[in-house]
Amino acid sequence: MLIQILEKWCDENKVSISEKQKSDFEIYSNMLIEWNKKMNLTSITAQDEIAVKHFIDSISVIRYIDLKQDAALIDIGTGAGFPGIPIKIMRSDIKLTLLDSLNKRLIFLNEVCKAIDLEADIIHARAEELSQNEKYREKFDYAVSRAVANLPSLCEYCIPYVKVGGTFISMKGSYGENELEIAKNAIRLLGGRSDKIHKFILPDESIRTIITVSKIASTPSKYPRRGTKISKNPL
Repeated sequence: MLIQILEKWCDENKVSISEKQKSDFEIYSNMLIEWNKKMNLTSITAQDEIAVKHFIDSISVIRYIDLKQDAALIDIGTGAGFPGIPIKIMRSDIKLTLLDSLNKRLIFLNEVCKAIDLEADIIHARAEELSQNEKYREKFDYAVSRAVANLPSLCEYCIPYVKVGGTFISMKGSYGENELEIAKNAIRLLGGRSDKIHKFILPDESIRTIITVSKIASTPSKYPRRGTKISKNPL
């Protein structure tokens, strides 16, 4: 069922998918279900729901955003690998970095990458700390995050990773436009400019929003602040 759902969506949205990519998604799904029995990776464990709420939701990025060839992309707060791994499955040219603060999740991600022969840098760190490291600060064409925090906080976690001229991609639910209004001050302070909103409906009728923020100036060195300040006093 998972493959049929993916095939149908790809066909309807004019996204090509190869047999290898289908196989990768099937292996990924099976591993997610199996590993979830011993650690909390996702509350979504039915194959049809994984296809829609994890895989199609993730690869919607390539449907609505023209990611440039060989781009460097960091997935912040990746969890069980969403949206980064599905994007990489569909776009093998992308240079993928997966970042999460929980090491046990990274063990799972390493095993998935081995199983489907997918290349990615997998990093165990807190987002607000790693972005102060010169190796990672303003080094990515794209930073992407899916439903990790409210948008003003998420901007502070993510925008420092994006190089000037790059894009922050925030994946939200049906209220993305409202969050964008609240986040406009944070976007400005961090060197960004709100760009586009893509609102769409998944095959299960749930509404999703992809918000893109263009990086037009370097992020001031005082950002990001410590995690408690980010969450308690959003910009």
